Amino acid sequence: MPPLRLPERCVDGDLALRLWTVADAPALHAAITRNVEHLRPWMPWIEGEPQPVAARAARIAEWRAAWAAGGDVAYGVFLDGRVVGGAGLHHRVGPHGLTIGYWIDGARTGRGLAGRAARLLTAAAFGLPGITHVTIEVDEDNRASARVAEKLGYACVGRIAVPVQAAAESGRHRVYRVNRDAWTDRQSVA
Repeated sequence: MPPLRLPERCVDGDLALRLWTVADAPALHAAITRNVEHLRPWMPWIEGEPQPVAARAARIAEWRAAWAAGGDVAYGVFLDGRVVGGAGLHHRVGPHGLTIGYWIDGARTGRGLAGRAARLLTAAAFGLPGITHVTIEVDEDNRASARVAEKLGYACVGRIAVPVQAAAESGRHRVYRVNRDAWTDRQSVA
C-alpha cells in the first residue's frame, strides 16, 4: 500500500495552502527576508536566515520528497496568489497524530489568516484515515497563536518545559489538541 499523503492543495476562498514548488523559492525568500524580525521572537529556524535562494530551492525539494514519501508536509500560504506565510503538518506526536505549525507575514497578521490556515490543516489531517488527533504547540507567552488554537476548538491538554530556542520564548509551551470526533462535531454545527 502506498504511503498516505496529505493533499497537495487546500483552499478556502482567496486563501490557498499548497505544496511549495522550486519555482516558489524566490517568493519564499522574499517573504522570509522581509519577516526576519517579525519571526525572530517565536521561530527558532529564523536564526539561519536569510538563506540564498538556491539553498531555499534545495530545501523545497527536500520538503516535496518528504511529502511524496508520506512524511511531513510544508505548504506555502497564498492569499490571492501571493505568498503570505508558511504552514505544515508534522509527524511529532505518534502514529495517529499530526502537529500543526504556521507563520503569517507580519503585514498580514490580525486578519484571521492563521486561523483559516490552521482550519484547513486540521481538516486535511482528519482527511487521512487513522489520524485521531491534531495538536498545536505554542509558547505560553505567544498569546496570538494560543488564540488561534482556542478559536478553532482545540483544548489545552498540558504544559511542557522545552529548551528556549527563539528570542521571546519562555521555555514553557502549551499543548493544544483536538480529537477527530470533537472536530467533526464542531464542524457540523459551524
